[in-house]
Amino acid sequence: MQAMRIFAATTGLILSTTLLTVPAQATGNGIEITFLGRFATGAVGAGASEITAYDPATRRVFVVNAQDGTVDVLDIRDPRHPKKVATLATPGANSVAVKNGVVAVAQQAAVKTDPGTVSFFTASGRKLRDARVGALPDMLTFTPDGDTVVVANEGEPSSYCADGVDPEGSVSIVDVKRGTVKTASFRAFNGKEDKLRAKGVRIYGPKATAAQDFEPEYIATDDRGRTAWVSLQENNAIAIVDLKHAKVKEIVPLGLKDHGRPGAGIDASDKDSKIDIRPRPVLGMYQPDALASFESRGRTYLVAANEGDARDYDCFAEEVRVKDLTLAHPDADTLKKDAELGRLNVTTTSPRNAAGATTALHAFGARSISVRSASGALVWDSGDQLEKLIARKLPAEFNADQENATFDSRSDNKGPEPEGVAVGTVKGRTYAFAGLERVGGIVAYDLSDPSRPSLAGYANSRDFTGSVAAGTAGDVGPEGVLFVPAAQSPTFKPLLVVGHEISGTTAIYELR
Repeated sequence: MQAMRIFAATTGLILSTTLLTVPAQATGNGIEITFLGRFATGAVGAGASEITAYDPATRRVFVVNAQDGTVDVLDIRDPRHPKKVATLATPGANSVAVKNGVVAVAQQAAVKTDPGTVSFFTASGRKLRDARVGALPDMLTFTPDGDTVVVANEGEPSSYCADGVDPEGSVSIVDVKRGTVKTASFRAFNGKEDKLRAKGVRIYGPKATAAQDFEPEYIATDDRGRTAWVSLQENNAIAIVDLKHAKVKEIVPLGLKDHGRPGAGIDASDKDSKIDIRPRPVLGMYQPDALASFESRGRTYLVAANEGDARDYDCFAEEVRVKDLTLAHPDADTLKKDAELGRLNVTTTSPRNAAGATTALHAFGARSISVRSASGALVWDSGDQLEKLIARKLPAEFNADQENATFDSRSDNKGPEPEGVAVGTVKGRTYAFAGLERVGGIVAYDLSDPSRPSLAGYANSRDFTGSVAAGTAGDVGPEGVLFVPAAQSPTFKPLLVVGHEISGTTAIYELR
């Protein structure tokens, strides 16, 4: 996308951003997302149901249960009544994937800065082997042929204090049959930090090299298993990895979203007791969590859930409210009011002038779903559609948090917070399905035209009249979103299987 610099006469701030295609009102083919059933662990607020994977031969769903340090195995031959039939002992489990009857589980070490492990099992639960990978393996996926597992080793620091440990982020490429591991390292970018920053890549951990600062979060691969795209969430970038040669080819900055443009506004205050979505003099860092890939007319595209994330460690925390900053703006006092931008959380690394005053406000996440090309260029963004969708569908729960009776409480911090995303084909049409981590629910977009996706549906199986703490609030905090195609489904209709980390539930939805 063409870069540009804008002096916003109405704000007095210098904005550095990229051109944004603002979507028209959704008019595409709708899809019905129908709740079928759920499995409840009974553990609330403990990450007892997170990432999910599915084996079509056994009709089993594998669910990361961080509370117990296991992968729970669910029988979904009757998806209206899923039942737990086994567990896999996987202490430190963060992610699970299944392909061709092989289950792979990413497990962090007891000391998270130490090298982690990928454990392999059969779908029936028999342990096959372990493979040693990098520090804090946070997500893994199989290549389409099932021969390779690709692992995002996040490498988070223990702290940024003098005695802290900051391991390097990396991508492990594991041969499933042999158990051998190749590592795609970021060390080639050490010494090039200033050049990367000049391109828009965030490298800002205190005293961190590029390899230490890059923290791989999520991976999508192409249909041939040759290329992987890795989200570097905190860095607001994507790494493009050559899987055959285990080499990071490029670091692509994702740019900034101008929330001052019509159709890209936000509700920025949690203290105004109302829904107030409008353009603001703020730039959103896309910072995607989950990625998914799809093909359209011979081209590969990425779908990104632009969640946003901030670093908060001992000796370094980057979140700050706008009202606590010195702004280079003639109307700073007005902007810093709670009903305007005062409550909004932004990063302390926002640009400043020589006097130390902040010249542009960089907020976490973009409150949106994006489509990007294989090179990482922005093709389309959902703008303010997600917040407007919730305002229309659930006005009494607009931008609610993961506790009930929290209307508007997330407007100051990432809004509905899209996190997990999956892509699947229903009746010949390709859709993206994304979970909204805070208010809950799954939103669907029709991707038939990647340059102009259309909002196709939304379903929320959360019960806002129940008690989250007592486990009577339905499904809260969607984390991992999994698509099951009709040909592999026990109902012969496509399904979504969603792990909910707050309610400790795994919900199953049918797509019609």
